[in-house]
Amino acid sequence: MTDYIRKILDTRVYDVAVNTPLDPMVRLSARLGCAVLLKREDLQPIFSFKIRGAYNKISQLSPAQRAAGVICASAGNHAQGVALSAQRLGIKATIVMPVTTPPIKVDAVRYWGGNAVLFGDTFDEASAHARQLQAEHGLTFVHPYDDPDVIAGQGTIGMEILQQHPDPIEAVFVPIGGGGLAAGVASFIKFLRPETKVIGVEPVDAASMKAAIAAGERVVLDRVGLFADGVAVRQAGAENFRICRELLDSVIVADTDEMCAAIKDIFEDTRVLSEPAGALALAGLKSYVAANPQRSGALVAINSGANLNFDRLRHVAERAEVGEAREILLGVTIPEQPGSYRRFIQTIGNHNITEFNYRYADQKQANVFVGLKLGGARSEKAELIGQLETLGYKVLDISADETAKLHIRYMVGGRAPPALRDEMILRFEFPERPGALLKFLDQMGPDWNITLFHYRNHGADYGRVLVGLQVPEADRASLSARLDALGYPYEDETINPAYQMFLNG
Repeated sequence: MTDYIRKILDTRVYDVAVNTPLDPMVRLSARLGCAVLLKREDLQPIFSFKIRGAYNKISQLSPAQRAAGVICASAGNHAQGVALSAQRLGIKATIVMPVTTPPIKVDAVRYWGGNAVLFGDTFDEASAHARQLQAEHGLTFVHPYDDPDVIAGQGTIGMEILQQHPDPIEAVFVPIGGGGLAAGVASFIKFLRPETKVIGVEPVDAASMKAAIAAGERVVLDRVGLFADGVAVRQAGAENFRICRELLDSVIVADTDEMCAAIKDIFEDTRVLSEPAGALALAGLKSYVAANPQRSGALVAINSGANLNFDRLRHVAERAEVGEAREILLGVTIPEQPGSYRRFIQTIGNHNITEFNYRYADQKQANVFVGLKLGGARSEKAELIGQLETLGYKVLDISADETAKLHIRYMVGGRAPPALRDEMILRFEFPERPGALLKFLDQMGPDWNITLFHYRNHGADYGRVLVGLQVPEADRASLSARLDALGYPYEDETINPAYQMFLNG
C-alpha cells in the first residue's frame, strides 16, 4: 500500500485533469437524513475520471516508447482519455474500436487526435486486434484498469476526497468495472483513514469483482448486462482484484431501475445527466442507507462520468420511478363486463395512475397492465397488492420483470376478435390530475363496454389517452352528448389507418 501512496502522490494527472469538486447533494441528503456528497468526475475534460489513469500511464513512458506511440482497445471513456493524453504529450495514439461503436464515440476519439481503427463486431475482437497491432508496430498498450500506473492515477480521486472533506466520512462508494478506480481510491483512503469504509458497487448483471472475492480468485462471467456499459467487464483485473480483496469493506450490487433512480437524483441536485456507470455508486449508497439506519459521518459517492447517449433519456426517465419505489407495475385480471373498470379504479383509490393498457380478449375476463404512483413507503406496494387480492382480483407484480418493462408493456393488445362489433376508437386529452379517469368513467356510465385503453404519463399537464368503446350505431348521438358534457378534448379515430391496419379485426 505504501508503494501506491507514493505513486499517487507523484502523479502528473493535473497536467490535464482537474481537481473536481465534492458537492453536497442537498435534496437527497434531506430525503435520506444524512450528509451525501458527490465527487464530480463528470467535470473532467472528457466528462469521465478515465483521463487520470490514462495520462499518468502515458506521461511516464520513455522517449523510445513515446516515439513509437500508444494503443488501446476501447469503445468508451478510456478511449477518449488515451486520445486526449497522447495529444497533450505529442504522442501518436491508436484506438481500436468495434465497428458497432456509435459514431458519436468514434468522432470524440478523432476530435482528441486519436487514430480510430474500427475492427470486429465485439470488444474482444477489437482488443485482440489491438494486441496484434501492438506487437507488429512496437506500440505501448495502455490498459484501462489492470496497470499500477493507471491505478495510481485513479487513486488521486481518493486523495482529493480526503483533502476536501477533513471531517468524518463513514463510507466512500466507488463504481467497479475492472476495478482500477476502486483499487486506487481504496489504497489511498485506507492508508490515511482506515476507519472509513470503501465500498465497491457493481451492476447486478456484471458483478465480476463481487464474484471473484466470493470465490477467492478471479472468475470470468458468462455474460454481462450492457445498460451500464462503462462497467460491463466480465473479469476483474489481476492487480485490481489483489488490492480490492484486501482493502474493500464490501461490494454491493444495483439493478437497472436503481441506477436510473440515481441518475434522476444526480440531475435533481446538480442538473447534470450522469451515465449509468456514473450513477452506480450513488445507487449503492442509497441501498446502504436503507440497510443501515444507524450511521455516523458523511457518505461519498463518485460520479465517474457523464457520457450519456441522448436517446437513452426516455428509458432512464421511465425506469427511475420504479427504481425509487415510487411506481408499481401490475398485471391485473378483471371481469370483462360493463362497470368492471369503474370498480377497479375505485379500488385503486387515490393512487395516481401512470399507465393503463388493455385490449379486449374474450367475454369472461380482461388483463390490464397498470402503473401506479406510490408514496415511497416500502410497505405500500405489499399493502396495495394485498387489498386487490382480498377483493378477488388476480394480481401479478411485474415491477421487476425486465421483459415486461422493455417489451410487453408496449405490445399489450393486437387485433380485435371477429366477435367484437360496433367498436369506436377515440383519442382524448385528459387533465393530468387524480380523479380524471374516474370522472371519465362516471360520465360514460355502464352503457358501453370499454374494449381498448392506452395511457402513459408524459410529464405534461395533460395525458394522451386512446380509448375503444363498443357503441351501437343507434347510441352514438348519446355518446357524443356525454363526451361534450365531459369537456375533455377528443377526436374520433375509428377510421385511422394505423388502427385499421394493426388493431381492427
